This record gives sequence, structure tokens and C-alpha cells, in this order.
Amino acid sequence: MNPIEKTISSLDWMTITLFVGLVVLALGKYLFHKKFLNFIILPFNDKYILLHNKKGQFSHWFHLLLTLFQLINLSLFIFLVLKGFDLISYGKTVIVYLIILGFLALFELVKFSLQMFVGLVFNNLNLVGSLIFSKISYLNYSSIIISIANILLIYIATNSKTTIYVTLTLIILINGIGMAKLLKNHQKALFPYFMYFILYLCALEIAPLVLIGSYLKG
Repeated sequence: MNPIEKTISSLDWMTITLFVGLVVLALGKYLFHKKFLNFIILPFNDKYILLHNKKGQFSHWFHLLLTLFQLINLSLFIFLVLKGFDLISYGKTVIVYLIILGFLALFELVKFSLQMFVGLVFNNLNLVGSLIFSKISYLNYSSIIISIANILLIYIATNSKTTIYVTLTLIILINGIGMAKLLKNHQKALFPYFMYFILYLCALEIAPLVLIGSYLKG
């Protein structure tokens, strides 16, 4: 297979992946229009968190659809980052993407389970659930930026490191805003568990980013 055929083949499955992601997002918007309107202004207004952060929030279809959208696009972005830094070959790219998708889904599931277990241990499941919902919501929001970056990296600015760095900066900024608001809104509740919260940040939030950064540098 020559390079042109390989490129076309890669574009085919990536186009399908992007399309599936957009369908999932459109479905969420169509079925839960009011929730979507609240969600789309999340970094500027906490209305979405305040209104929907309640019992059963994790099993609500809107949240599930957005999380699926996030998984699809974040996995594709990770794939494109690896490709942009020449860390993967052109062969079996679909398989690499599926491995990333599976690993990311497993990681987020295990992370979620551990966080809920911590809440159970400290007999504060409602607080922990509220914190998790807030963090996932901001991550889901950043996946909108990621989807735009994916389109740019696939069709316009192929393997552009500038696009990658700008996207990473925006992801950190959006989730940083979410973390700052989370700490502000729950500072009294978190104060007795401050040391545990710091350990949690180091173990489950910062450490994975450090490992990924080290891998990219290496």
C-alpha cells in the first residue's frame, strides 16, 4: 500500500470517528436542549453544575452521551498527538486508536470507582460525587475544544505541534477554571480532608499528566 492509500485509509476511519462523535453530541443537544444550553456556558456560569449535580447525575443520558463524546474525541486527540510526535507508525492506526480508546475508558472507569470508594470510606459519598460530577463536566466541556482541534489536525493543520500545544493549553485552562470553582464552592467541606485532597490530586490528577509528558519527551 503506497503512502497516498495509507493517508486515505486513515482519513476514512478518522472521518467516521469524528462523525460518530458529532452525532453523539447532536443527540445530546436534541434530546436535552435545556441541559445543553446550560452546559455550553459552563466555564462562565455554574448553572449546569448547580441544577444537575444531584442523585443519579452519573446515570443521566445527557451526562453519559457527553462522556462518550469526550472519550471518542480525547482518544482521537491522543492518537493524533502521538502521530504528530512520530510515536506511532502508519500501520494498523485503527487498532492503535481502539487500544487508546479502551485504555482511556478503563482508566476513567477505574479512577471513578476509586474516587467513589474513597467517598464511601470517608462516609461522604454525596460530597465526593459532587466533586467528581463537576470535574467530569469540565472535562466533557473541554472535549468540544478537542473535537475542533481534531478536525484541524486531520484536515487543515496536519501534525501541527502549535495546534497541539494550544489545545493542551486550553484543556488545562478550562479544567483549571473548573478546579478553582470546585475549591471555591466546596472549601469548607474540603478543609477537614485537605491533606487527603492533595494526595488525591497528586495520585490521580497530576501523576498521569506527568507520565504522559515524560513519555512524549522520551
